Amino acid sequence: MIEAKNIHKSFGEVHAVNGVNISIPSGEIYGMVGSDGAGKTTTLRLMVGALTLDAGEISICGFDIKRQTEQARANIGYLSQRFSMYEDLTVLENIRFFAEVRGLTADQWLPRCMEILDFVGLASFKDRYAGQLSGGMKQKLGLASALVTRPRVLLLDEPTTGVDPVTRQDFWQLLIKLVVADSAEGFSVLISTPYMDEAARCHRIGFMKQGGLIAEGTPSELRAKLANQVVELRGSPLSLLKQIAAREADVEDVHSFGDRLHLRVRAGQSQAVIQNLKQTIPAEGGIFSDARPLAATLEDVFIAFSENLE
Repeated sequence: MIEAKNIHKSFGEVHAVNGVNISIPSGEIYGMVGSDGAGKTTTLRLMVGALTLDAGEISICGFDIKRQTEQARANIGYLSQRFSMYEDLTVLENIRFFAEVRGLTADQWLPRCMEILDFVGLASFKDRYAGQLSGGMKQKLGLASALVTRPRVLLLDEPTTGVDPVTRQDFWQLLIKLVVADSAEGFSVLISTPYMDEAARCHRIGFMKQGGLIAEGTPSELRAKLANQVVELRGSPLSLLKQIAAREADVEDVHSFGDRLHLRVRAGQSQAVIQNLKQTIPAEGGIFSDARPLAATLEDVFIAFSENLE
């Protein structure tokens, strides 16, 4: 459904996208995860044809984005990071506008529009002005507009940034229902997100940094890369514990996670590190409450790969 081969895009001296390869089959939700400036938005804009490739190739449903731009775009639904609907038009008028721009007639877009609005939970708000919608409703309107032309590929750029947790949950339930409902016809989603809990819902994840993919795989495959290498440490004061843990020869990295610390240790050294800390922390005036090996989180894995890159 989506095939990107060695794609590049630079802005002056800045290499925004640097040799990215992504292949997404039908029925998959693929998550791009990275901090601001990692290249996620630029990658999506290249895929939709809003930016021109410096090098590489992108095909959408078999259509080359450079040579067969309109055929490729006909298969794409795109939701940008910023709300791009017309706030002085109603919900229904916004969807009508985008449908007719794409060449749909009234007898085509109207039944589809009402079906989508019901699907995303906006049917009762069809006559409300877009500017009067809540943040979550605006994102649902954007999704509805992206779906009105029955795309086979959905490109979503951080669609839940700034909305509340309940709305984020609702939005993901909609995505999952979409993939299941349209699996027979072929449907895929590429979503960029800064949230690791959202990334864990994807079939596969690509970690991005400095314009490139630094790791890729299913959530379980990525977590397995740090199997038996994460130790959770609890005690006080955390600042002192962090200093002591960082001095351990077999501790590669220390990060705060709420009221505890996550230590990344060398493979096979978890128990040795725990025993050393049991003795060292009280000896230096700290309180050792507990330490135990822990299954790696996606945050742990992303941090590890990011620091290896540096």
